[in-house]
Amino acid sequence: MDKKLLGIDLGGTTVKFAILTEAGEVQQKWSIETNILDDGSHIVPDIIESINHHLSLYGMKPEQFIGIGMGTPGSVDIEAGTVIGAYNLNWTTLQQVKSEIEKGTNIKFTIDNDANVAALGERWKGAGENEPDVIFMTLGTGVGGGIVMNGQLLHGIAGCAGEVGHVTVDPNGFECTCGKRGCLETVASATGVVRVARQLAEEYAGGSKLKACLDNGEDITSKDVFELAEDEGDDLALMVVDKVTFYLGLACGNLGNTLNPSTIVIGGGVSAAGEFLRSRIEKYFKEFTFPQVRESTKIKLAELGNEAGVIGAASLAK
Repeated sequence: MDKKLLGIDLGGTTVKFAILTEAGEVQQKWSIETNILDDGSHIVPDIIESINHHLSLYGMKPEQFIGIGMGTPGSVDIEAGTVIGAYNLNWTTLQQVKSEIEKGTNIKFTIDNDANVAALGERWKGAGENEPDVIFMTLGTGVGGGIVMNGQLLHGIAGCAGEVGHVTVDPNGFECTCGKRGCLETVASATGVVRVARQLAEEYAGGSKLKACLDNGEDITSKDVFELAEDEGDDLALMVVDKVTFYLGLACGNLGNTLNPSTIVIGGGVSAAGEFLRSRIEKYFKEFTFPQVRESTKIKLAELGNEAGVIGAASLAK
């Protein structure tokens, strides 16, 4: 009988689950709410209960599984299978995730950081086309990423490899939550785009719907900025998009010149701006790379959306 993989994508609001074939085809999917009450002490028991409930529902047994893989926020010790500092889960103390889930399900368990796991998913079944060298960058409330080289995830000595959000793109730029200045995250995350818009609006004198919205104290989102730029040709919005994609192109160029992956995949909520965003990042990427990298490394949009996490997590179990 073909053995299965089980992938889990643990987020602050929902936990997503999927049962996959060894080839990476999703066969069953479900999700539960993430209960972060009582210091997140319910999360692991809820996961165990949900797995066992669904296996009995589908008439499956633990021995039919190669393993369970999970992506999680926070600092992950891959060997020990522990997590600490996942603040959106209320996990402030060390969580013994691996030992508890293995004990509760009788299935082998592997865990990694959520951005790394999404990188594995996009590399395996998405825009990375299962190439051995792929970088994934996710533009959401923050900017995260994962780097796969020679088919292996890079972790680094402190588990911080692939933290592309903290590449410095403007040494005199905004302060970042990490404590330093000018990180990519401060200008290219969903909140970063709005921050750039506010900064540019201060000096902007022309007519612009975006300027009017900001001056009136209206709440705007990165989605609004990209829509005004693309659909209405709003002058200020186009300036914001140009600045944001300059920074993204600069960061991608530096990653390309250093690692020369086959693909740099752009995902996350901000990437919903699609080709309008991708083509502009690519333009600056080409400006900041030398010829061999420019010709061999592609900038692509992520293809898996919300499934990247569960698919990548499942691949950990292999």
